[in-house]
Amino acid sequence: MSVQSMTGFGRSTGETDAWRWVWEARSVNGRGLDIRLRLPQGFDELDQSVRKAIQKRFKRGSVTVSLSATRQSGDVELRLNEAVLRDVLKAADHVQKTTDSTAPSVDGLLALKGVLEVVEQSDSDDVKTAVQQQMLKDLEAALNGMAAVRIAEGERLTHILTEKISEISDLTKKIEAAPSRKPEAIKERLKEQIGRLVETGTNLDDARLHQEAAFLATRADVEEEVKRLMTHVIAAKTLINGKEPIGRQLDFLAQEFNREANTICSKAACNDVSQAGLALKAAIDQMREQVQNIE
Repeated sequence: MSVQSMTGFGRSTGETDAWRWVWEARSVNGRGLDIRLRLPQGFDELDQSVRKAIQKRFKRGSVTVSLSATRQSGDVELRLNEAVLRDVLKAADHVQKTTDSTAPSVDGLLALKGVLEVVEQSDSDDVKTAVQQQMLKDLEAALNGMAAVRIAEGERLTHILTEKISEISDLTKKIEAAPSRKPEAIKERLKEQIGRLVETGTNLDDARLHQEAAFLATRADVEEEVKRLMTHVIAAKTLINGKEPIGRQLDFLAQEFNREANTICSKAACNDVSQAGLALKAAIDQMREQVQNIE
């Protein structure tokens, strides 16, 4: 399985001698797999089969599947509701005698609501089963269409993610090689910082000065954060090239990226590391935006 988006749409149509139908399947971002079905009256029996078909194909996303079905012409009949007709004739006779009006015409009577009923012919169990089986086959076509869109969008996301991960890697290497992290540069900053401590008049012996220097050096060191970032870069590349859905794992990894970048920015003692750290945070934020749409 390649990287897939959670956004897609598919549509399919089908028909028999008795029925014509249309399936529509669409999906958007979701924390898990949320399925919503819209089935017409009389087709509730399809509910579980449709859900199983969706669950078999997709792991994440808010998925909505709708079915519209109409009978083909010739499968309905007009039926005279004799009880209603008798009531109408009785009322018409009373009105005629009371107002001395003319008797109602036949076409006028038939035009009254309820006198003529449109009755759909009911299907036998065998016909109903055959129709539903054909409908489920056509559902697969709609789901295939939605899956194809999700895969195509996933390919675009893969390209973007690959670029962002490479950018994160490059910025991490830039921080690692920053001139301000060279031993001589660190030594010079420590001299300046210790000099300021001495100028304050604080009475510090050599042991205390050594302790303060070690503390300042440790506080400004981002070596561990750099190493963890590079480890996360390798993990992200491995996930993208894997076969399983990776959205949740990439989302967690993006949070770890962000955690290390925040620490680097908070520790940055010089402009080169600070600027690279801010660029790193921007790249990670852009990556996280794309990850939200991955299955």
